[in-house]
Amino acid sequence: MKRTLKILTLVITLFTVTQTAGAVTFALDSIAEWGRFPRFCVGVYRWGDKFFNSYDSAYVVGTGYKFNIKLKTESWSDVYNFYLPNDLKMHMISDASTTAGLHLTYLAVSAGYDINVSNLITGNRLTRQRFNFGFNCSLFAAEWSYVNNDVGTKIKRFGRPNAVQNLDMPFDGISTSSWHLDTYYFFNHKRYSQSAAFNFSKVQRRSQGSFYAGLSFANSKYDFDFSGLPRSMREELPENWIGYHYQVATDDYAFRLGYGYNWVFARHWVLGVTESPIIGLRHGAINSEMKRNSFALTNRAALSVVWNNKRWFAGVIGRMDANLVYDKDHTMATAVLSVEASVGYRFNLW
Repeated sequence: MKRTLKILTLVITLFTVTQTAGAVTFALDSIAEWGRFPRFCVGVYRWGDKFFNSYDSAYVVGTGYKFNIKLKTESWSDVYNFYLPNDLKMHMISDASTTAGLHLTYLAVSAGYDINVSNLITGNRLTRQRFNFGFNCSLFAAEWSYVNNDVGTKIKRFGRPNAVQNLDMPFDGISTSSWHLDTYYFFNHKRYSQSAAFNFSKVQRRSQGSFYAGLSFANSKYDFDFSGLPRSMREELPENWIGYHYQVATDDYAFRLGYGYNWVFARHWVLGVTESPIIGLRHGAINSEMKRNSFALTNRAALSVVWNNKRWFAGVIGRMDANLVYDKDHTMATAVLSVEASVGYRFNLW
């Protein structure tokens, strides 16, 4: 209780002092004048900003603003392609999920609220979810992504090359989830900014690219229950799929290698592209109770077109996250495809 009172007293004192001085300000020079420890913190921040976020100004510059507010809409779908024995193929795709919302950003911190437009239009209550988090500076980037799908998927094609059925069959026997965490280092970090093409936080002035490399960790869980399919389709599935069930639970430990390029093709415009294969070790069970090690192969790619004009910015970003799961008698190729469109305005409050 005494400790709580001391902390409360300190907060009130600091607030009173700043109010008597005139007005609260968060400018770095003003914070440094508060005392020795604030001065030390400002010094550390400025050193870190210079070390981790400095560029060759002939190629990359800052926006000049600490805040931005943007309206963003995003639509995404997940795809599952099965390549089975005797040339049997099955193609599945989920209904598109579309969200729209308003986001406020201060430096690297962003907060916002999105609504599911798909549910409002169709009246459905889809439980499919997708979350993304990213941190990007001149030296390196870190990304975390999570996606799951329990409903809203359809079988589009089923059959062998000479007898393919084009379908639009709802499939509810699906439960999938996956996440990945990637960190990677940019080799040409002085002249190339991934943030300029995909985060709207920098401006690429001249065309430039960079190789990058890092580590990737991922977890995948797939559960497909095909017992509800018509008998003629069930009989085509592999015999070792007990109860017409297909399950995967694996962990990936891999290296991420890639290349990104920003093409400044006109004044105020930049086109960004990045391609990144991820290769490593996969451990887990693939339609079996026995866990084993195998080769892991994933690919992430993105394309963007961004427009900057002083305070205003806008852009369209497309992403593909593909994964390959296989054993001796089958292959499953999955992908999450997304398109994002944003328009925003930059400003300063201090």
